[in-house]
Amino acid sequence: MVTKKEIKLSFIIALWFMVLTFPIMVIKVNTIKHIVIFRWDNLLWTGIVCFFSSLIWNYFLRIKEEKNKSDTKDDIPIVHRLLQNEKFKIPFLAAIGLFALAYPFVFSMYHTSILISALIYVMLGLGLNIVVGLAGLLDLGYVAFYAVGAYAYALLNLHFGLSFWVVLPISALLGTIFGTLLGYPVLRLRGDYLAIVTLGFGEIIRIILENWDDFSNGPRGISNIPAPSFFGHQFGQHDSVIYIYFIVIALVLLTIFFVSRLENSRIGRAWIALRDDEIACQAMGIDKFKTKLTAFALGATWASLGGVVFAAKTSYINPMSFTIWESITILCVVVIGGMGSAIGVIAGALVLILLPEYLRAVAEYRMLVFGALQVIVMVFKPEGLIRSVRKIYKFERTEE
Repeated sequence: MVTKKEIKLSFIIALWFMVLTFPIMVIKVNTIKHIVIFRWDNLLWTGIVCFFSSLIWNYFLRIKEEKNKSDTKDDIPIVHRLLQNEKFKIPFLAAIGLFALAYPFVFSMYHTSILISALIYVMLGLGLNIVVGLAGLLDLGYVAFYAVGAYAYALLNLHFGLSFWVVLPISALLGTIFGTLLGYPVLRLRGDYLAIVTLGFGEIIRIILENWDDFSNGPRGISNIPAPSFFGHQFGQHDSVIYIYFIVIALVLLTIFFVSRLENSRIGRAWIALRDDEIACQAMGIDKFKTKLTAFALGATWASLGGVVFAAKTSYINPMSFTIWESITILCVVVIGGMGSAIGVIAGALVLILLPEYLRAVAEYRMLVFGALQVIVMVFKPEGLIRSVRKIYKFERTEE
């Protein structure tokens, strides 16, 4: 039940918010008729909404604190427990597979297109999850590798006529090279210093693309980028969207497979050790140089692959598609989804990318709602929507 203390606190907060927003919500000046209109009903509704919002917020904060103090806290998220149950896991995965196959034929091209964008961010989030979630290295310039892949396809197709399928492995190689070039000079940095250097790297790439007209066509960008073909056959607009959708599905499945295998491998355990305690990691004989370099290189590889798909989907790119805000969005996908958790990153990408699109019905307030939901998630689920769970190895002693 709601306590008297919470009601009193909510009432004080509502009064404070009414005073704070009084000039905006109440006073309206008509410059044509030279009159001032006082909208007192707006002030009343502001107070009511603020009071009940604060009341609900304080109530759930108290529930959270009580849960944290109790000894009955569940250590394993319900999603992980359900997926560990073989009776549930197989039908659940089969249902998701059937839904994914039928999606582009059931829903409109618009819905398929925005789902493709969400799936591209799933790839980007899983790639950044290697760097941030597993290795614990804060990378704010991740969008640079995304731009490398997109411009690799656009420029190689423009000048040499290379197709999507030829450029896909080339972009992965370029991403690995650029990830290594970034990782090499920042190996001795960590924390805020690492974030600043990677942020600078991302901005350097964007500024080069924006100002080097002879190379990248500058701010005009590159248009008429062809969609992927099927053994030389070029699809129409609608069929091309469906074809790209299934390509992205295949790439996402490939990414999930590789990332999960890497996480449970020797290098994956080295990343986790580096994230938990860098000094202890080095003391155990793990080479920090190779560990960080591998994380940057592999993370950049998936970003470049996502960039190729993005260029093929939009058929037009320019430097403004690869600003720092893209890096922040991808980082939000990882943090809000759950750092180190592949399932969490997938959930975070689908929520953060699809939600703003479906809130366009309330276009005036959609970003306000979107931001408020992010704050709520970070307060009540600080470890992410679906947090990472360490793999547990059990050994049973057999009596001989």
